[in-house]
Amino acid sequence: MIKKIKNIHIIARNIAGSLIAKTSYRFRHRRAAYQQLSGRGLEIGAMHRPAKLGSSCNVEYCDVISATDAAKHFPEVGKVTFVEVDHLVDLDTQCLSSFRDSTYSFVIINHVIEHIANPIRVVEDIFRILRPGGKLVLGVPDKRFNYDNARNLTSFDHLWQEYQDQVTVVEDDHYLEFLRAVHPATLVLQDEIQIHLDHARERREHAHVWDSSSFKEFIVECLNRLSINASCVYQHTGNENGFEYFCMWEKT
Repeated sequence: MIKKIKNIHIIARNIAGSLIAKTSYRFRHRRAAYQQLSGRGLEIGAMHRPAKLGSSCNVEYCDVISATDAAKHFPEVGKVTFVEVDHLVDLDTQCLSSFRDSTYSFVIINHVIEHIANPIRVVEDIFRILRPGGKLVLGVPDKRFNYDNARNLTSFDHLWQEYQDQVTVVEDDHYLEFLRAVHPATLVLQDEIQIHLDHARERREHAHVWDSSSFKEFIVECLNRLSINASCVYQHTGNENGFEYFCMWEKT
């Protein structure tokens, strides 16, 4: 029974990965932001889909696992090349503490922040390592267009509490909510629930959920409460691309 439910989980992920691969044209709205970047940059969580940047960009890659380990953890993406990681960093425990202030001209973080235990801390640290005039490029899945569509939006109050509590681990409640909405069959047998929780944690499934509107509100409120001066210089919503909320903020 455990093996069968696990296979259901993997098959669903295979389908999701296949759909994303077939609809890569959805990423073309990112070009307008990438074309504005130059200098030294950091891309967090590029995996097998690094940003396509111009020759004026010198980018370093940061992730929690190496390219070799990523290929083992995510077989559903098929035979692809994962980027070689320059900085091995766990955003949950370390955040970006190993990087100095005002180091980078840009930071790119696409489809990562929804996996993180403390998203506000990550936003705060990114702006710390950005130079004045530096740009944050950020993409997050819009839940209306993926397997999270039945899940509740994560409230800002919840995220702010996690920031104040300085959480460094995604609590089981987040993964239980994920399983309940996306893979309810995994919760049928009580003595097997922990197995599926561990599997979700190992894969770092989505801990937090937004749509385009709620994520824009999240960023604005984040900057206000953290007293960070930045302006939005580009955005593209799920209503336009059928996939994600994508934006670029300039540190002023």
